[in-house]
Amino acid sequence: MIASFSYLKRALSAARDYNSLEYFPLLKTLSSYRLEYFGGDLRAGLNVALLAFPQGMAYALIAGLPIEYGIYGSAIAALVGPIFAKSRFITLGPTNATSILLISTFTSLSISGNDSLIMLPLLVLLTGTFIIVGAYFKVANLIQYISRSVITGYITAAALLIITNQIPKALGLDLSDQRGATFFESVQLISSDLATVHILTLCISIATATLFIFLSCKLKSFPNVAICLITLSVASSFLLDPSQNVAHLSGIDARDWSWSIPTISVDNIALLTGPALAIALMCVLEGISMGKSLAARTGSRFNANQAMFSIGTSNIACALLSGMPASGSLTRSSLSVASGGRTPVASIISGLIVMLGAFAVGPFTKHIPQCVLAVLVIAIGISLINRRTIRIVTSATRSDAIVFSLTFGSGLLLPLDSAIYIGVGASIVLFLKKVARPDMVEYTFNEKGELAEMNSQSTRQLPEVSIVHVEGELFFGAADLFRDQMRRICEDPNLKIVILKMRNAHHMDASGVMALEELVRYINEMGRYLILSEAKSDLIRVLHNAGLYEYMEARNIFMDDPENPTLSTARALKRANEHLGDTDANVSIYIDTNKESEHGQQD
Repeated sequence: MIASFSYLKRALSAARDYNSLEYFPLLKTLSSYRLEYFGGDLRAGLNVALLAFPQGMAYALIAGLPIEYGIYGSAIAALVGPIFAKSRFITLGPTNATSILLISTFTSLSISGNDSLIMLPLLVLLTGTFIIVGAYFKVANLIQYISRSVITGYITAAALLIITNQIPKALGLDLSDQRGATFFESVQLISSDLATVHILTLCISIATATLFIFLSCKLKSFPNVAICLITLSVASSFLLDPSQNVAHLSGIDARDWSWSIPTISVDNIALLTGPALAIALMCVLEGISMGKSLAARTGSRFNANQAMFSIGTSNIACALLSGMPASGSLTRSSLSVASGGRTPVASIISGLIVMLGAFAVGPFTKHIPQCVLAVLVIAIGISLINRRTIRIVTSATRSDAIVFSLTFGSGLLLPLDSAIYIGVGASIVLFLKKVARPDMVEYTFNEKGELAEMNSQSTRQLPEVSIVHVEGELFFGAADLFRDQMRRICEDPNLKIVILKMRNAHHMDASGVMALEELVRYINEMGRYLILSEAKSDLIRVLHNAGLYEYMEARNIFMDDPENPTLSTARALKRANEHLGDTDANVSIYIDTNKESEHGQQD
């Protein structure tokens, strides 16, 4: 046991050295803090807190949790995140995406009521643990390979689920706490109970929507969510009679705020591991993409791995202090930067204000009609549907459209955690399929005796020589296709020499080497020759290591010359003419600048 612990300690130490994480970067921030920063940080902290408090309630409502979980999560994440984050561009707290994942998880697992509150701490603890482990091993560097089409598909499906889950509250429907696990199940539940619409609740919802639309058009820079909540709550307190049965939120007594101890068991861990991984992935995707975007606007650097570490520690803190899953919030982070936040201290200030608000304002939340908050959540859901982004991902390429459609469709038909896995899996498969298709273009001599790309109507001026430009990845996924394509070229009975231009051929692995070796043998058996031109140093190294360099003979391999791109191919052509017995042949090389430009853009 001691030996195992010692091994784990050494492994963690090695991982820490590998990733260069800073455990308490806030100390460095405070040591160099200047008084002139405080004004901007205070203003940003106050503005973010005014947004975070009602947002926290809204996200808790989306997740099917008591509203205090959203408020406590907003406060804790905002306080803990800056301790481990070096950047001012990320303000942590509950988000719409993680909230809808949470409700989808509980619904798909048939967990509701008090059972969800019992399972929540373990789910958030697992989420934070997975994120921290990912930070140790620099998983943040891999996030860039997840397609935006996946994120767009997920967010769009989540937005529709948010809207359908809140419509019953906005209409005052009595569904007896029934929830649809998917979008279509939710629509079916709503349609089957439309006859029970509460007219007064509907009128309040219409008034809320009208006021919110007016404020959003006329007072865009104001905290409109908070204004709507306060205005409608005050109005309903004076105008509504308790006998009219308009549902209200429950009051919050922050004095009861206490530790939440996860119920850890093998069965519970096995049950929640899959959903926790999905939530962790979404937290990291949201946080890193948002942080990078805001940092790029100011030309600042953003340490994605350190940000990931801060997200993980914040989730563990939320798990232990009755909070929800936390991630980087685009709205809160953007507001913080726009309000003049200079350091992570701005996030700490916002967390303190939200925490004070929980004690000071919490008891008054019982005066907020449930339908008012539901309408504001619906507005948040509608704002998530970005038509421009959807148009881009569905029209840019066919693979993007497929990934979006699969993610979006599965998000409507299946629990959302499944949709993430399906979308990521589909994007990886389509990416591998795309890169596993090396592009091969044959060159020939034009009427001027110059080398140019051969079109389908052309015939080779020199029938004995084929010059093939190879472009793409020559890894295991492309090896067979590369070999088969080259064999088809070599079927020409007049052909004696094949020159492969390898400048844009990348990442040859063992499978690629063996495919090339088989091609060399096949050509040699036919009494022909294979010559490589424009071979870069990494390709030469791979061929040396595999023993193929000696097999092909050095005189048939010509290295690339970056200063004179055509020189290598000219030498290869000279060598080809020697094989043909024409040592005095004069070869001129033609470079189509338009084609070269196109290739450069593709690279």
